[in-house]
Amino acid sequence: MLDVLRVLGGGLFLYLGAEWLVRGAAGLARALGVRPLIIGLTVIAYGTFAPELVVSMVAALDGKPAIALGNVIGSNIANLGLILGATALLAPPRVDATLIRREVPLLLFSALAIPVLLFDGVVSRIEGALLVATALGFTYLAVRSARGTAPADAALRAEVREEVAEEAPTGSKAKLLGLSVLGLGGLVAGGKVFVDGAVGIALTLGMSERMVGLTIVAVGTSLPELAASLVAARRGHAALAVGNVVGSNIFNVLLILGATALARPIEGSLSVLRNDLIALAVVTVMGAVFLRGDRVLSRIEGSVLVAGYAAFLVFLAVVS
Repeated sequence: MLDVLRVLGGGLFLYLGAEWLVRGAAGLARALGVRPLIIGLTVIAYGTFAPELVVSMVAALDGKPAIALGNVIGSNIANLGLILGATALLAPPRVDATLIRREVPLLLFSALAIPVLLFDGVVSRIEGALLVATALGFTYLAVRSARGTAPADAALRAEVREEVAEEAPTGSKAKLLGLSVLGLGGLVAGGKVFVDGAVGIALTLGMSERMVGLTIVAVGTSLPELAASLVAARRGHAALAVGNVVGSNIFNVLLILGATALARPIEGSLSVLRNDLIALAVVTVMGAVFLRGDRVLSRIEGSVLVAGYAAFLVFLAVVS
């Protein structure tokens, strides 16, 4: 029970920490005269990845690389199977053709990158630095594209993120900076408590750290994205969920896995992760096929994605 409370309490601190960090940083950027579009594409976008980043980094630094890897792989499977599928069931979104040309190829690349990086059994600091550099380069291209004459999906996502951040405090810069620091502290503390609770549950239930990363940690850190996608769908912005899911999967590998490996090399065995990586490859290919062309992602396709994710969880329960 104590470990369950740690997971719930840590998850709450992760949520509040991310909220305070995003609102404080967005308000500070606005006070410094940064354009709303750029705030949406950088400050707020990176802030939404903070819970996954902190949890993976805490796990790696605590000597639990299986949780860090499981978080990245499990979150990416959940994003496509659970979040994109549930969004399509609620409000079938239209796929932006720009997404196909620019982000879906990178989505496929990100899924392929994990087994390639683990071919020698470790994601090194050099490889982590390359991943982070790629994430920054991708962000630069997104900002540059959004500032052009045809902003398309990236700019639309940034505008909606900035609408959310409109509630950010408008006080002094010192107050906004303090809120950002408070949020960062909440993230770090929440991440530590969350990981400790998840590991405790694993020991109690006889689960491996890899299983915990793929399930409890992955789903827990993906809940804010699920909530945001469903809210966007209910408000008539279902198409945003498509871009958010694809972008999240890309940054989970490039930014989160990269930054975590940069802090501490992550060891992992392809033989142990084989089934997980196969599941990731299957759901990624399914997602790429369903996102083909300028079309609407149907409810039938959404149900296939959700059923696929449910089958993945059942498989994990059977083989564990």
